[in-house]
Amino acid sequence: MRFLQSRRFWAATVLIGVLVLLPFSFHSEQHLETATRVEGSDAEKVASELKTRFNSPFVDQVVLVIKGLPSLDTSEGTQALSGIVDGLKSEPGISGVVSYLDLHDAIFVGKGGGTYVVMGLGSPDISVESMVPVLKAHAKTLESQLRPRYPNISLKLTGELPLNFDIRKASADEVQHSESVAIPATLALLLLAFGSLVASAIPLAVGQLAIAATLAIAGLLAARFHLSILVQNLATMLGLGLGIDYTLLMVSRFREAIAEGHDGITASRMASQRASHTLLVSASTVAIGFVALLTVPISEIRSIGVAGCLVAATSVLLANTLVPEALALLGRRIDTGRLPFVPHMDERRSERIGMRWRRWGQKIVAHPWLALVLATAPLLLLAWQGAQLDTSLPKGDWLPKAADSVGALHELEQMDRAGVVQTIRVLVELPNDSIVNSDAGWAALDRASKTLESDPRCERVISLSTLAGGDRSFLTNISRESRRTFVSSDGHAALLEVMPKTSVSLRSQVDWVRELRKVGAPALTGVPSATFLVGGIPALNADYQTIIDSRFPSVTAMVVVGTLFALFAGFRSFVVAIKAVALNLLSVAASFGALVLIFQKGYGSGLIGFPGGTGGIFPLVPIVAFAIVFGLSMDYEVFLVARVLEARRSGLSERDAIPEAMARTSGLITSAAAIMIVVFAAFTFGDFLVIKMIGLTLSVAVLIDATVVRMVIGPALLCLAGDWNWWPGGLAKSSPASPSSKVDSTLK
Repeated sequence: MRFLQSRRFWAATVLIGVLVLLPFSFHSEQHLETATRVEGSDAEKVASELKTRFNSPFVDQVVLVIKGLPSLDTSEGTQALSGIVDGLKSEPGISGVVSYLDLHDAIFVGKGGGTYVVMGLGSPDISVESMVPVLKAHAKTLESQLRPRYPNISLKLTGELPLNFDIRKASADEVQHSESVAIPATLALLLLAFGSLVASAIPLAVGQLAIAATLAIAGLLAARFHLSILVQNLATMLGLGLGIDYTLLMVSRFREAIAEGHDGITASRMASQRASHTLLVSASTVAIGFVALLTVPISEIRSIGVAGCLVAATSVLLANTLVPEALALLGRRIDTGRLPFVPHMDERRSERIGMRWRRWGQKIVAHPWLALVLATAPLLLLAWQGAQLDTSLPKGDWLPKAADSVGALHELEQMDRAGVVQTIRVLVELPNDSIVNSDAGWAALDRASKTLESDPRCERVISLSTLAGGDRSFLTNISRESRRTFVSSDGHAALLEVMPKTSVSLRSQVDWVRELRKVGAPALTGVPSATFLVGGIPALNADYQTIIDSRFPSVTAMVVVGTLFALFAGFRSFVVAIKAVALNLLSVAASFGALVLIFQKGYGSGLIGFPGGTGGIFPLVPIVAFAIVFGLSMDYEVFLVARVLEARRSGLSERDAIPEAMARTSGLITSAAAIMIVVFAAFTFGDFLVIKMIGLTLSVAVLIDATVVRMVIGPALLCLAGDWNWWPGGLAKSSPASPSSKVDSTLK
């Protein structure tokens, strides 16, 4: 009785906690960031220097793309542009505005007409991200005012901040769309598995509660830490998958106990006792991968690590507290709402399904070497494709097509001025010379500007030297705003804003940044003591990829070693732990092979909305997919091995225990895997390319793992290892008491 009271106390505590958190989950995306932060990177250092040392008004900037005005060579055109610029300057939070009116430079005039205005954002009162919707609304107001006079007028914002704002909205829409597809499909699969509405509703409800709790906690954490908008997608994807997976196991164990003739309270106690250890081991292996992601100093990847840890923790907590209590209250009413058109999972049907899997298991243990060779060969071929993985930025247009900021970016491309959004910021430091007050400093700046401008990938270099036409005497004609943008307050550092040509791809921009860093500041400026930092979006992309490439081996090692320890602690067997890790590595490698074939090489990519392939994979996909897949794949290994161990402890031999365990778990693994695949596939068919890649990798990994690996290769290896599977202490029983006797003694 004390046990029941304790369990009800914890179930009530968890329920109250979830209900308290629930309101915070509804608008959690408003607190999540779309900007990418790479801690300690050169790109981050450049932004910090411009903000503190330069006091630049253009650290954070947006671009207003203007089309439909008269030519700027006419007084009418300049007058109209002047009205727009004056309206922008009056907006609170605008720290600087530069346009054709300031510099009269042809770089502000696009091919085929059109112009743009660069605005710096900065306010101590509001964040720059929150200014984007205000500026969008202001642009629409200006557009409406000018339309009677200029019917074709178009004012659209673009740049890193507006693009991030629109990606946030696209991410929220993506989650809603994917949920609208995944939830009905998941419910249908649960109905097929259980045959009743009540039994099917419990796992789905737990999945939704896990998502809500994760998003609420993440939203609260985002007030103090930088968390990415990817939390929303990953929490939904993994919350449905893990929450349903864990609850499915608990409900299945409960229904087994009910079928054995026990009442609801006893069956709930037995289910909890039999499943809780398995769930904790499974959740631990899942969490290990996400903990490893926390060591990567990139906000997006750390955010995924946070989301994964929260999802795993909330899912296993709900499955071990609320679910057993709900099952105890329901008792035999678990089958309420039985559907007439779905075969009921009674004892006879369950036994028939179990017999089919038992016969399959008997075939595997009868011919383990044949099964091993036939199943492993195709996976090794697929894994070989994974070795060709290219983590360069994907080619093509993968931004949300319906977003205004994306449309404005495409207009800049048509104007041949898209480079203004993706400038490379070179911060040159001359410790022994003043940039503007010494001949040597000015010569170094002029040389660096001309060297960069001579590169065929460069459209224009904007620096004090180019603004003054290379003549230091013309510095007096440059505005104070421009001077503090391009030279530091101490005079020893200068900014060179390098605008790439529109034809230069993102990959080429990244390569350019790396080339500059190899060349070094002394070669660029001709001053031996000179140093520089390279920032901007292309540099951020380069830093991002470099850090992931350098951290991937350590993350892999952490996940593998951590999983080995968790499995050994759970099963007290070296062989089981090593075999499970080896099989997971095979599943991951094969799923990477599918990722390469479908996305990178384009085989069948048209079916998922990206014909022709991407030529490359986002750098974050392999490291994130590895951490997630390794943990998820372990679920089914834990489910199967736990049943084999249970059968061995009951006295069966290894060759008899394997078919028996497959008869007991294969149906559960198949149902759980089918649900996981449906959830992940729903995200594969969305519009968010990075999530499409992750969704596909997870779908393929679960499919491979739940079929070929766990139903063929895993049992074959268990058979070949025999009693060595459980060395040194796996077969030792934790207690001489049987589950039933434990239940009876507890209730007494």
